[in-house]
Amino acid sequence: MIKGVTFLRPAATDADYQKLSSFFASVGFGLGRGWSDETSRGASFLAPLANVEFVCGEMPQTAGILIEVTQLDAAHQATLHWAESVGADAATLQLTDPAETHWNSRLFSVEPVPGHLFSFWEWSDPLRGRPVAIEGDLSAVGMRFGIVVARWNAVITDRLLEGALDALLRSGAGRRHIQIVRVPGAWEIPAAARMLAELPSAHEKAVDAVIALGCLLRGETAHYEAIYNEVARGIGQSQQETGVPHAFGVLTCETLEQALNRAGIKAGNKGFEAAIAAIEMVSVRHKLHDGEGA
Repeated sequence: MIKGVTFLRPAATDADYQKLSSFFASVGFGLGRGWSDETSRGASFLAPLANVEFVCGEMPQTAGILIEVTQLDAAHQATLHWAESVGADAATLQLTDPAETHWNSRLFSVEPVPGHLFSFWEWSDPLRGRPVAIEGDLSAVGMRFGIVVARWNAVITDRLLEGALDALLRSGAGRRHIQIVRVPGAWEIPAAARMLAELPSAHEKAVDAVIALGCLLRGETAHYEAIYNEVARGIGQSQQETGVPHAFGVLTCETLEQALNRAGIKAGNKGFEAAIAAIEMVSVRHKLHDGEGA
């Protein structure tokens, strides 16, 4: 039944109203629906989460309204910028520096308008109340990879292959654990990727992840879009249905120059990036199957 909580704070003057409104906007509150009629007007400021707490015993040394933030120092800096914009100083605003509290948090207080004191705070432990994320490691030791690379536009795909091999070997993968499959063009990549992904784990060529490398250059017909859509769909479908991670390293560029830039000339090597993504996803898969982080 409960939908929300609204705190009404009366501003004594129009100047105070304008000052409070600009302050809350400056520190990052979302602007809600206000109102204006013949007798009064109001500005609503929204937060993603709110709650009401009752305290029995010693009250924390804070204002009556506490505002939890994720970056206290940034909120403090925003307050200082706002104070400068309205020609006020820290002493006038009773602005304190962020300081540790006895309840495992950091806090500062500010009174943008006399009679309106607010405290901003964040937990000292950034993971408090949040699950620890499971993330992949970038070690490829013991992992097995299949690289499907198209021969079409070989001047590009060979560079992508070099980048992928560089990433795998630098990360600890053994050369004997890297299976390279060459196919005529990008159209054939999904079929070969599916073949690799479906090999039983006991098979000598079975892989933990598939890295798809290819290059499509736009021509003057719709052929480019038709091929790209099917290649992307096929690789995605293979990943979803087999459960084996597939890294997407198929370039789709307007010109040869753009493709060369993405194959190691100016904008990094997308083959290297795809291999790094594959390593991380295999690591995540292992951790989830092993129950790590549970």
